[in-house]
Amino acid sequence: MERADGAEEQRDWTDGHVEQWLPVLPGLDPVVEGAVTRMKKLSVHLQRVREQSLVDFALDRPEFDTLHKLAGRGGTATPSQLATDLDLAPASVTGRLDALERRGFVRRTPSTTDRRRVHVELTESGRATWRGAMDMLGDEESRVLGALSRGEQEQLNDMLRRIMVVAEAR
Repeated sequence: MERADGAEEQRDWTDGHVEQWLPVLPGLDPVVEGAVTRMKKLSVHLQRVREQSLVDFALDRPEFDTLHKLAGRGGTATPSQLATDLDLAPASVTGRLDALERRGFVRRTPSTTDRRRVHVELTESGRATWRGAMDMLGDEESRVLGALSRGEQEQLNDMLRRIMVVAEAR
């Protein structure tokens, strides 16, 4: 395929998908189908990279999610704050924290002002593990979006925001 500027455009899997379905669904809008299919396939690709990063760092999804929420609070939180952030019952968070503490990823310390309260702190090992998994995904996100110039990335971000505003309005 040739682009408007005369350069040769590379084909991807979605081009074949759209060509396959156009004769079957004559009313199919190839631009909309192409864009939606590419967004779905990119999302699946990034999800696979995310799952591989968890495998590489020997984390399961609940462990990663807990470390992520804790890191998002600056590395320290109460169990009830984490339960709220994770939309879980406090007992479920206790089980997660037990496992993460055994692995040396978090440390629980009693509050100095209220003995009934506990503070959960991300350890250096926990932060490094969480960060490693995050960096693996971030590197892939940068790699694939590196196909675009910075201005194109900003334009894509703005366009996707407009689409999401419509999607979230329902």
